[in-house]
Amino acid sequence: MIVSLAGGVGAAKFLSGLVRVIPEEDLTVIVNTGDDIELHGLHISPDIDIVMYTLAGIVDESKGWGVKGDSFNCLSFLGRLGCETWFKLGDMDLATHIYRTNLLRKGFRLSEIVDMLRKTFGLKIKILPMSDDRVETRILTSAGEFHFQEYLVKRGASDRVLGVEFSGVDEAKPAPGVIESILEADAVIICPSNPIVSIGTILSVSGVKEALTRSKARKIAISPIVAGHPIKGPADKLMEGLGLEVSAYSVAKIYSDFLDVFIIDEFDAHEKDRIEGLGIKVISTNTIMKSLEDKVNLARVVIEQTEL
Repeated sequence: MIVSLAGGVGAAKFLSGLVRVIPEEDLTVIVNTGDDIELHGLHISPDIDIVMYTLAGIVDESKGWGVKGDSFNCLSFLGRLGCETWFKLGDMDLATHIYRTNLLRKGFRLSEIVDMLRKTFGLKIKILPMSDDRVETRILTSAGEFHFQEYLVKRGASDRVLGVEFSGVDEAKPAPGVIESILEADAVIICPSNPIVSIGTILSVSGVKEALTRSKARKIAISPIVAGHPIKGPADKLMEGLGLEVSAYSVAKIYSDFLDVFIIDEFDAHEKDRIEGLGIKVISTNTIMKSLEDKVNLARVVIEQTEL
C-alpha cells in the first residue's frame, strides 16, 4: 500500500499521474483540512474536493479547482442579495457542500462523508481527511489575522506574513485510519504541496509526524519549489514570513526528520549536494506538470524510488 500526504492543486495533479502508474485501490491519500472554511452556512473542504474532482475527471483544469462546465448563478444572486462572493462557488460545486454540511449536522464524521463522496464519484482510492476535528489555518500578517482562504483568495496573498497558526490542532485527533495507514504503508509520498499550510498542517496533527518517523515505509517527497519559486500558491511568502529561505533545500529540511528521498526539479540540480548533507537521497527530474505525460513521468520516477 502507498500512502500520500496531499494539499490541493499540486497534489491533485501529481495524484492524477500516480493512479495511472499504480492501481487506485493500492493508494490511500491523507488530505489537509486546515483550509476548510464555513461560507454561506456551508462547510467547504477545498483540498479534499480538488483531489476528488481531479481524480474523478470532472475538475475545471483551466482553474485547477471547481467542476468543469459549472455555472455561477447562485453565487451571482447571492451577490445581488448583498452577500460576499469572493470565494467562487459554482452551482454544481455547491451541491457537494450542501451534501457535506447536511450530513455533518446529522452527526456524521467528516471522514465518513468523504468516503461516501469518493464512492459516489467512482473512486477506488481511499481518501482520508487529516482529522475529523476542526483545524483552522490562520495567517498572521501586517494587516491583521486572517483565515488562510481570506488571506489567499480574498486578499490575494498581498499582506506581509508574520506567522502561521493552526487553530484547534492541539485538540485535534487524526481521523480514523490515518496513523494506521502510515504505519502499515510500503511507501509514503509527500505530494508537491505547500510545506507550511498543506503538508505542515497535516504534520501538526497529533501522532502524524511520530508515525512517519516510526514507519518502516520508504518516505519520498516532491519539492513544490522550483528555482526559488513555488509552482503555484503563496509558499514563498509564507516561508519568507517564517524566516525560511525559499528553496528546495528548505523544504527538505522541514521533512528531514523522516524523509528518505527528495525529488527536486532539474533547475535545482545545484542543490543536490546541500540537500544530501541532510542525509536524504536526492533525485533530479522534471517536476513541472504541464501535461498528463509530465504527471505520469513524475509518478514513475517516484514509484521507482519506492521499489528500491
